[in-house]
Amino acid sequence: MDDKNKVGTRKSLKWFLIRRFLIIMFLIYVSEELIAIFYDKLSTVISAALANWHISVSAGGNPVSFTLQMLLYSMATLLPSTISGYVQGIIGKWMGDSMRIAVTSPLFKGRWGIILRIVVIVILLITLLISLLPWLLGAFYYYWIVTKKVNELIEEEKAQQLVYDQQRNLLLSDIAHDIKTPLTTLCGYSKALQDDLVEEAKQREYLEAIHTKSMRMNELLTLLFEYIKMDSSGFELHKEIGEVGELLRKCVAALYTDFEEKNITLDINISEESMPYQMDKVQMTRAITNLLNNTIRYGREGGSVLVHLEDYVITVADDGMEIDREFAEHIFEPFRRADKARSTVGGSGLGLSIAYKIVQMHGGELLLRLDYGQGYTKAFQILLKD
Repeated sequence: MDDKNKVGTRKSLKWFLIRRFLIIMFLIYVSEELIAIFYDKLSTVISAALANWHISVSAGGNPVSFTLQMLLYSMATLLPSTISGYVQGIIGKWMGDSMRIAVTSPLFKGRWGIILRIVVIVILLITLLISLLPWLLGAFYYYWIVTKKVNELIEEEKAQQLVYDQQRNLLLSDIAHDIKTPLTTLCGYSKALQDDLVEEAKQREYLEAIHTKSMRMNELLTLLFEYIKMDSSGFELHKEIGEVGELLRKCVAALYTDFEEKNITLDINISEESMPYQMDKVQMTRAITNLLNNTIRYGREGGSVLVHLEDYVITVADDGMEIDREFAEHIFEPFRRADKARSTVGGSGLGLSIAYKIVQMHGGELLLRLDYGQGYTKAFQILLKD
């Protein structure tokens, strides 16, 4: 999964957790208000019952120690009366008088008094549990939805990683095929030259073929090496202030002869306005060069290419091969290429992905426009943030 998808996943998870947290806190607040209303009504009934039965309940201490004291006292009341009083005396002495609970009534004595204390303690514990119930349920529900969401994202990442690995393995297989084909030619031609099996008139033709195939292999290996290097965690840009216009002119000049060989007309419109930008000149050069090479490879023989710069927007457009709209949605993904046949003309499927990653690392954006117009079938635009 690429960096853009990872960032999107992290943002999606963050806002999902925040929204669910706020919803749960609101529900807890509403629940507490309803419980408070319920307690208010219940306290009126209980107060009347206690008054009619002449029952007096008093207690002290903080809620935590009070709860612990009630639990110990409730267990002590299950013991015989003589032992119960002794144990409760030890508890009271150990925990302090301020933590005592007293339940008295002239109508409930002896065993009935013990039962009354147990009933009152149980009621208080149930009341405390009801007060804590919204928080307990909220915490449990939040844990459940977070666990479920994280598991969904893990499964989604696994699925995306599986697709990524399949695409990578397919392209590596294609690159191996693309390297093997010219390598076989190199071996055959060089062997023929070594064994003096080639007529002198054709030797130059053989040498040119060897050079062409060697350059193709070098290009494939260079692209593969660059992508692997940029995809590693330790890769960093070395930024410095540079002029975008000057850099773009150098990129075009370096490939000028390649455009001439294909009889492509260049329409260069680079603004003279100063556009300083904090960038890694080597990597930005590679990104722009990859776009220009793409127009040479897929451009029309005798066609035209537009190179335009204005307001920190670099446009490289051509009137060559059209791009399918469905494929255009995935064109910057690594190991993607439009041609299904493994031809040397088709490219490696890494050039645009490398350019996209470089621009993204500079804080910019690389876009493909199929509706650029002006007679051009497609246009790649680098949007740099000034």
